Amino acid sequence: MGDLAVGARSGHEGPEERPERPEESVPPAVEDDVTAGSDNGGDSGGDGGRDARDGDGAAPHPKKPRSFWKELPLLIGIALVLALLIKTFLVQAFSIPSDSMQNTLQQGDRVLVDKLTPWFGSEPERGEVVVFHDPDKWLAGEPTPNPNAIQKGLSWIGLMPSAEEKDLIKRVIGVAGDTVECKGTGPLKVNGKALNETSYVYPGNTPCTVDDLGGQFKVKVPEGKIWVMGDHRQNSLDSRYHQQDKYKGFVPVDSVVGRAIVVAWPPTRWSTLPVPDTFDQNLSAAAPGALGLAGAVPLVLWRRRRLTVGNTRVSGPGTAG
Repeated sequence: MGDLAVGARSGHEGPEERPERPEESVPPAVEDDVTAGSDNGGDSGGDGGRDARDGDGAAPHPKKPRSFWKELPLLIGIALVLALLIKTFLVQAFSIPSDSMQNTLQQGDRVLVDKLTPWFGSEPERGEVVVFHDPDKWLAGEPTPNPNAIQKGLSWIGLMPSAEEKDLIKRVIGVAGDTVECKGTGPLKVNGKALNETSYVYPGNTPCTVDDLGGQFKVKVPEGKIWVMGDHRQNSLDSRYHQQDKYKGFVPVDSVVGRAIVVAWPPTRWSTLPVPDTFDQNLSAAAPGALGLAGAVPLVLWRRRRLTVGNTRVSGPGTAG
């Protein structure tokens, strides 16, 4: 009987006196707090989660990016500044207003002009196509464009071809020190050497023009000047026909804007503007004289030495035996 009583008491009271396990002693509130902290991105310490909240206890909202329309004025301003810098120091577009450079350039073509190299002291060279400001009323009486205010503004910052009506474009034939000459119908000569101009002179034109207005000439290019001619020889009022102005037909180097390097528009006319091969020959006026001087100096020194050794009066005392 005693054993049954003890067994009965043990079966009734066992669950109440059994020790609790460690994992069952965690309060539910603690578990909820950890879960909330995890959802808010905070660390297990709880301080990070509280620091990420603002004063009202709510999570901060990410900063919204500025709208495209608010950014647009800034982007336009930057583009205009860059265009102005490029036009001023690097390259500028010009529109061809006449037929004086056919067939190399057609009326309406747009060319890109290199303005960078002149900043480093580079000067125009023979055969280059250059843009320059009107030296002395070369364009008097010629029709001039009449751009509106918007076109002038876009041209000024370089987004449109130049609207400056006092710019011309021609090919450089002679530079400082050169003698340029035309007799009859040609050929055109530079320092006595004939130029083969069939690759760029307008088909059917002669290199020189037979007239008494300037087509027949012989000039020497002064320092700081260039002599220019159009490729359409019978349709170009170039240096030949302005020999009565204050520069006598020459163009001051300071008036040169830059060298035309590319026909950029229209796309069907895209091409580069290289120097023709005929200008690769030695056209320098100083070359023959310099070569002659270089050959004469050794001969003079040798003759002087021979005369000195053979003449006892020149050789001085003690030279004779």
